[in-house]
Amino acid sequence: MFTLACDNMTMQQIRPGSMYPLGANYDGSGVNFALFSQVADKVELCLFDEDDKETRIEMTEQNSYVWHNYISGIQPGQRYGYRVYGPYDPAKGMRCNPNKLLLDPYAKAIEGNIDGDESLFSYRFADPDGPMNDLDSADHTMKSAVVNPYFDWGNDQHPNTPYHDSVIYEAHVRGMTNLNKDVPPQIRGTYAGLAHPSVIEYLKKLGITALELMPIHQFVNDSFLQEKGLSNYWGYNTIGFFAPHNAYACSGQRGEQVNEFKAMVKAYHRAGIEIILDVVYNHTAEGNDMGPTLSFRGIDNQSYYRLVDGDPRHYFDTTGTGNSLLMRSPHALQLITDSLRYWVTEMHVDGFRFDLAATLARQFQEVDKLSAFFDIVEQDPVISRVKLIAEPWDLGSGGYQVGGFPSSWSEWNGRYRDCVRDFWRSQPSTLPEFASRLLGSSDLYQVNGRRPVASVNFITAHDGFTMNDLVTYNNKHNMANGEDNRDGESNNRSWNCGVEGPTTISDVNNLRQRQLRNLFSTLLVSQGIPMICGGDEVERTQQGNNNAYCQDNEISWRSWDSTPEQEDLLQFVSKLIHLRLEHPVLHRRRFFSGREPGEDVSTIPQIEWFDHTGSIMDMDDWQNTHAFSMMIYLNGSDIPEVDWYGNRMVDNDFILIFNAHYEPIMFTLPSERYGKKWQLLIDTYNPKGPELSYEAGFAITAQARSFLLLKSSDCPAVRREDS
Repeated sequence: MFTLACDNMTMQQIRPGSMYPLGANYDGSGVNFALFSQVADKVELCLFDEDDKETRIEMTEQNSYVWHNYISGIQPGQRYGYRVYGPYDPAKGMRCNPNKLLLDPYAKAIEGNIDGDESLFSYRFADPDGPMNDLDSADHTMKSAVVNPYFDWGNDQHPNTPYHDSVIYEAHVRGMTNLNKDVPPQIRGTYAGLAHPSVIEYLKKLGITALELMPIHQFVNDSFLQEKGLSNYWGYNTIGFFAPHNAYACSGQRGEQVNEFKAMVKAYHRAGIEIILDVVYNHTAEGNDMGPTLSFRGIDNQSYYRLVDGDPRHYFDTTGTGNSLLMRSPHALQLITDSLRYWVTEMHVDGFRFDLAATLARQFQEVDKLSAFFDIVEQDPVISRVKLIAEPWDLGSGGYQVGGFPSSWSEWNGRYRDCVRDFWRSQPSTLPEFASRLLGSSDLYQVNGRRPVASVNFITAHDGFTMNDLVTYNNKHNMANGEDNRDGESNNRSWNCGVEGPTTISDVNNLRQRQLRNLFSTLLVSQGIPMICGGDEVERTQQGNNNAYCQDNEISWRSWDSTPEQEDLLQFVSKLIHLRLEHPVLHRRRFFSGREPGEDVSTIPQIEWFDHTGSIMDMDDWQNTHAFSMMIYLNGSDIPEVDWYGNRMVDNDFILIFNAHYEPIMFTLPSERYGKKWQLLIDTYNPKGPELSYEAGFAITAQARSFLLLKSSDCPAVRREDS
């Protein structure tokens, strides 16, 4: 043990400390610093005072390639970084450069951002293949900050909403509240703004059970975007896997962002709403071999990143961002699992959505469902018990893995999105697949014992058109991104209903409104977990921009000034959500079982499919390539599940009528044995119409491109006893 004396800093004792836990951990008296680097010859801990004067402390202890020391007297808010001395040989994949101040991979708070200065890079711009760049980056990079781990959680508990009872709302911290006049100006666009009672009450009234936040891990605002007057709005450019993004905090950047985030989670839990984080563990913000040296690259490049076999100068990239984490490295895997566990235990989040999750399964070249990552997650007593949602694809070969993730995972169902879009724009041969997607995609998930909740159903998400733009534009309009409209997906399966962009033609606008109601109705009566893209319920538009990743402005922000039409849609969506949550037959835990071949026709199955005449659909009906309509009976008295208390569940019966044809179709309701009286609850053609009653065998008109939902009028228990 020895003491350290330096200007503007108190006398501090330096002790051996511990190799675990990694990172900077405050215990009330001082801080234990621990950093993994297998390649380092020497590591310096760099402390910064209020004047940004740097004090370097050589770390004296090393065990199992973990460099560590304990320094007494260090308080929360202390800014720090590391300088790692070791080999610099890019051709061999080694990139240590002590001239670069490095972020702690386990930093729980980060101050500042990068500015794009040449000192951030380990090469000279004029000579990329030349000698190492020895410019010091300390004045141009981010700094780690020590945090106070103590927070008064009170009696906070995870809501633990069952998967099948979940309705997810995808939102952006800034975009959600930047234009909300009910939120005080000084906290708009922050964690505190998101926790404002008006926002929570809005989501509660809508019926949302889980708020899925786009990336809030500390990310880098790319300098090339800043030069164009843009910014990395979405945040899929992580550099700190333990730190809440500092620009989303109004209270400070030296640990205050941590408490602000915790307070937000606590407020949502009090309202019974879960917090799910969109996390990016597939790559980092350091990019390819021409990217900056900010953290992992300079600490131990070969342990954290997957390098090209036979050419370790370059990075193996299945993410489109320049690099991929090395998923067979125990140190990269430890980083990811430690991070996930931290967000659950210390930050109290309720689940994760994994960006480009197929990359996490690339232990070697191919996507491997038995990879080390899945094994670790499956056996982890903390991570395995929260909601795990995969974006089941990446950009590499064999990367599209919808239906291929382990049984404990749910997945963004891209095939659901595509099929529903195609059905409502009347594409041929969509009816059979549409039926499967509507009932939870058993063709994708049932084979390995999974249930409907394996499918996270969505029609729109942050990446792509908003739902309003989906029915308003045939083509992308991304000129604001500064790439001459070359970026973004060109095949959107969208339909402008006859006119490109906004119009005053009432027939077109009426059709667009109806299509919005059709899409929302389909989403909210589908088996699985529905996910709504934030703002879709009030017709949010990005003016046709389907790749608004760099638009931190009103193009992407949610407007809270609603027109009467937008308010009508909001009420319609809220009605649908509450209807879904109130009726278990609309969100079953298990797949429906239909009528088996040779089964007694007098029995009533869990589900029945009818054509417009009221006749049970046969193979000819299903194989008709130009069939765009069907009627579905859902049996509420045959739910093979019990409720939380072990009681048999009995629900109303429902009839769902879909008509994606351009003309009205008359549907004859099923015979009396399916139900004597029916009440019309939803008509997307006439959403404000009366809730009319119909009797068995009556004819009901489904107008062009419309959806009808009818509920049995009698009490199911009484009806079955009388039958």
